[in-house]
Amino acid sequence: MKSISAALTLWVLTLSTTWASEPNRIPLPAAIPAEVSAKARASDLRQYALPPLRIVWKSAQGVTHAESLLAAKPGQPVLSEPNPPTELASTPGVSAGVLVDFGVEIQGYLELLTPMMPEQTKMRRVRVRFGESASEAMSELGGKQNAGNDHAIRDQIVTVPWLGKIRLGPSGFRFARIDNVNPDLPVQLSQVQAVLEMRDLPYVGSFRCDDARLNRIWQVGAYTVQLNMQEYLWDGIKRDRLVWLGDLHPEVSTINAVFGFHEVVPKSLDLIRDVTKPTEWMNGISSYSMWWIIIQEDWWLHHGDRPYLEAQKAYLTALIRHLVTFIGPDGRESLNGMRFLDWPTYENPAAVAEGLQAMMVLALESGARLMDALGDTETRRVCEDGVARLRRHQPATSGRKSPAALLALAGVRDPVQVAESILRKGGPKDLSTFYGFYVLESLARAGDINTALDFISQFWGGMLDVGATTFWEDFDLEWTKLGSRIDELVPEGTRDIHGDCGAHCYVGFRHSLCHGWASGPTSWLSRHVLGIRPVGPGCRQVRITPNLGRLKWAEGAYPTPKGAIRVRHERSADGSVQSQITAPPGVEVLR
Repeated sequence: MKSISAALTLWVLTLSTTWASEPNRIPLPAAIPAEVSAKARASDLRQYALPPLRIVWKSAQGVTHAESLLAAKPGQPVLSEPNPPTELASTPGVSAGVLVDFGVEIQGYLELLTPMMPEQTKMRRVRVRFGESASEAMSELGGKQNAGNDHAIRDQIVTVPWLGKIRLGPSGFRFARIDNVNPDLPVQLSQVQAVLEMRDLPYVGSFRCDDARLNRIWQVGAYTVQLNMQEYLWDGIKRDRLVWLGDLHPEVSTINAVFGFHEVVPKSLDLIRDVTKPTEWMNGISSYSMWWIIIQEDWWLHHGDRPYLEAQKAYLTALIRHLVTFIGPDGRESLNGMRFLDWPTYENPAAVAEGLQAMMVLALESGARLMDALGDTETRRVCEDGVARLRRHQPATSGRKSPAALLALAGVRDPVQVAESILRKGGPKDLSTFYGFYVLESLARAGDINTALDFISQFWGGMLDVGATTFWEDFDLEWTKLGSRIDELVPEGTRDIHGDCGAHCYVGFRHSLCHGWASGPTSWLSRHVLGIRPVGPGCRQVRITPNLGRLKWAEGAYPTPKGAIRVRHERSADGSVQSQITAPPGVEVLR
């Protein structure tokens, strides 16, 4: 296991200091430097040992020297311990246990180290429960709050060695509860540590402005996706350790804005392509095959990898020709398979029909541009004809924000009118962490940067206000009313924001609190506030149009294959915005 990097060491020390002075605020790591090539590879995966930062809870009896778990330790069993080991001595009917907090959500493992315990030949067993929240780590499997072991085992009983070390996981967690399950035999622990596993990547992209809350949100989104960049690009590190094509779109947008090229993206795109016939739908969801087309165009614009694009041509052509068969004579889409946009609109057929109509337009327009780049005039015309037919149909308005945003982005409805009549109503209500990204995009298209900034601050910032250090599968500001923080035990008479909330596939503790599809504000802030948008393949041409809105200044960097673009935008006394722009050779800046 690699030694913890200087940046991570500073991060952990900052966390420790912060807990002492501000226990309700958890800072996120700064950019983590690494000596990696521009085309980062699987060897980027690193592991770092993190100590627990505090004891959240211990049983009323049977626990001695719990504070020893917080002392600095080498991560190696030794014959002579400098501190007395933590002992868990259960009695019949009373389990001795302790709940520790590592201060930040991680993807990785838990290691338990044991000293020379008495009665060497007797096997000792402990129950270990991971939790993305403190209450999840205290929960029982199943029941109304729906704790589970889906995708990664988070609740298990294991035998610990005598004078040794055992590693459990991987999973996504911040908290761990450890209980002695044998009332006749005490368990001693000399050390407990988390093992953070993630790609040690340079944050080539950056964002700073005069609003510290927005700065933190940008970084949390980047960190959320970084944790999900494992063997493949997952959507969640506890549950949904899978490649979901629609979910990939916000994640890939964040990777493009923060890390630049990484092989985990084409590897994941190709994985689902190779297991899905072009006459079927990726992940069984029609919109997800369309997101695959849109991601291909985004990837082409950012990285200009012609051999990779040419390798997609046969599949792209077949998928496009299959897709246009679902356009009726009146221009109405008739897609089969799972008809899905995001979970909050799933049970609203009118909203789904609106969104899928827009998705068809967006996907076929991307397809037309890709086919133009590939020199396939015939398939480009198929796309253009399909778009023309789709534009004949105006779907009924459901009044929901997600599909309305897509229709505005597709040019089917006027973005300004959509913003006025639907998107601004109720403030950041009716947002999902996934499709909220497209609501922000639509607001930017309408020129309403301030409303978008407010939505980011209130909605995504609302997760931070209840202790989040990564962004969630879903969130509703209503949950925070009479709701607890995720980093504390639930007070009497208070709703458990993790265990008592959620719907659809994310009821209760099954709800993932680290979901890559929720990272949209990171790429949005870089694209719209910094104003950096590739318009030529491989970022050969990049348009820079800053939109500060209510902000006084903003600065940052954006990755390109030629190197990072660096900008600073500042509002002058007369209201005009003055920009300083540095672009690497080979990148043409358009204003």
